[in-house]
Amino acid sequence: MTVTIKACLFDMDGLLLDTESKYTKVTNDVLADFKVGRTLTWDVKIKLQGRPGPEASAILIKEYNLPVTPEELMEICFKKQEEEWPQSKFLPGALELINYLHSKKIPIALGTSSHSLNFKKKTDHLQEGFKLFDGHIVTGDDSRIPPGRGKPHPDIWAACLASINNDRQDKILPHECIVFEDGLPGVEAGKAFGAHLVWIPDENALKVLEGKENEIIGTNGVILKSLLDFKVKDYGL
Repeated sequence: MTVTIKACLFDMDGLLLDTESKYTKVTNDVLADFKVGRTLTWDVKIKLQGRPGPEASAILIKEYNLPVTPEELMEICFKKQEEEWPQSKFLPGALELINYLHSKKIPIALGTSSHSLNFKKKTDHLQEGFKLFDGHIVTGDDSRIPPGRGKPHPDIWAACLASINNDRQDKILPHECIVFEDGLPGVEAGKAFGAHLVWIPDENALKVLEGKENEIIGTNGVILKSLLDFKVKDYGL
């Protein structure tokens, strides 16, 4: 069945960029520094993906009994992450899809839980892709997202669509959007927002979910292995 879509809203880390692997590397370095004797496992990582920094840090502290505050952990991680972000690259199919949608004048927006400073460091060297969002970019510290309303709440996707609709007389509705996500919190946010979902989870996340992924996404979305598998014609794009 063909679904008519008028706008596409994208997550960034692990969906467009290869930064999730860098987050894992940095987290494991930090856990080694604290000598906890454990590494980041996917039953924990799946809770972290797409969440704002303070919430993700609080989860890590609880899971690994770290003797720091969320703010202190974030500062430690930021210093290590700074070395990683300039090496960020587009994942397969990501830049091609953004270019295609832009060429067809399909509105696109980006909703990332990364705060604005990290976003800049991850993307400054990749402007051939990110400039195509035409300023429709919402970061985790954006004033349009109320405190405590990051993913899995729908506010970030609502802010993305509001940014697009600000330039239009014919307003696009949530059910006329696709939310592209790799992380579970972002998928839950997209469902709450009322959009169609394209979920591209890491295969390690699927192992943790043990078949529950189809129940999670429901009837208003698809699960793909890669953006390369996304077929624009299926959505009238």
